[in-house]
Amino acid sequence: MTTTLIIGAGGVGRVVAHKCVMNKDVFGRIVLASRSIGRCETIKDELNGAIDITTVDADKTEEVIKLINETNASIVINVALPYQDLTIMDACIATKTPYLDTANYEHPDEAKFEYKLQWERDTKFKEAGIMGLLGSGFDPGATNVFCAYAQKHYFDEIHTIDILDCNAGDHGYAFATNFNPEINLREVSANGRYWENGEWIETKPLEIMQVWDYPEVGPKDSYLLYHEEMESLVQNIKGLKRIRFFMTFGQSYIKHMEVLQNVGMLGIEPIEHQGQQIIPIEFLKTLLPDPASLGARTKGKTNIGIVAEGIKDGKPRKIYIYQVKDHEECYAEVKSQGVSYTTGVPAMIGAKLMLQGIWSGQGVFNMEQMDPDAFMDEMNTQGLPWQVKEL
Repeated sequence: MTTTLIIGAGGVGRVVAHKCVMNKDVFGRIVLASRSIGRCETIKDELNGAIDITTVDADKTEEVIKLINETNASIVINVALPYQDLTIMDACIATKTPYLDTANYEHPDEAKFEYKLQWERDTKFKEAGIMGLLGSGFDPGATNVFCAYAQKHYFDEIHTIDILDCNAGDHGYAFATNFNPEINLREVSANGRYWENGEWIETKPLEIMQVWDYPEVGPKDSYLLYHEEMESLVQNIKGLKRIRFFMTFGQSYIKHMEVLQNVGMLGIEPIEHQGQQIIPIEFLKTLLPDPASLGARTKGKTNIGIVAEGIKDGKPRKIYIYQVKDHEECYAEVKSQGVSYTTGVPAMIGAKLMLQGIWSGQGVFNMEQMDPDAFMDEMNTQGLPWQVKEL
């Protein structure tokens, strides 16, 4: 019997659990594990007991190995923190269990994220005879698949790609983050980077802005950031000359973040406070609303996609592939807001294709290395219908 082990019971873990239950014929027995049994219990109650739950400290490889063996897991879906990618990957290597995650590894003590240490495990995954699928969220994830789909069906060569991420949702708080505050604020406050003509060009945080008119949302200020999917796409999209990533932010969000950064609240180094060592950004996280709690109060839509420009049959071509999702529709379906939904559904789809043998291989892979068609079909039937426009 197939057993699906989900590690992580935050907002994305909730969506993955719900969607796996909706596709139980593929996922079989579903086990949800987290450091917090309370989070697991809440999700189990939402699903009328359709999943099993347990605890695990995903910082400890030996604990994850024990859990994989006890559950006889057929696949591990890692939706824990990016800090825990390596320990979970190593547990999968030790137990010869296929692996999937939604975000690349980030060291807890360094504001930097990259695929290097995960890619270095490619040989061990091959020796174990298993597949590791990296970044099966939306961005990274679905956006990588959009690029592969564009390359397969619309272009002979893609010269430029802009990835465009818009969350036009309103949760009613003065300030909150839609996913883990530590990850979100470290990502946004870091220097930007984009790739052009074979080299990475660094920019100051939020230095470059463009206004993009997002279908079903409208014009929004969109700021250039560094985002992890670019690191693999520059290697796997042929003919690419430039790739950039843009995300929307309102002025209120930016002002709050700037003030927090200016007073040191985004710091990741320990400081002394009343005789105790604390890390400022971890303390800030305790003050902010839990992203998993935002679903019931968030209204509006997300729009995430890519604009690709290149050559087809000797002629210039430019297309826009995008997906629009309504926050309230997401909550009605899986008790979660749209940012978690658009990450969790692609995680489920990637795992489904692996269990079905439609996506297969030995080693570590990024999403654009897989044939995109089955994933794109699943998006249409699993709640993330997409559109293509010629520009």
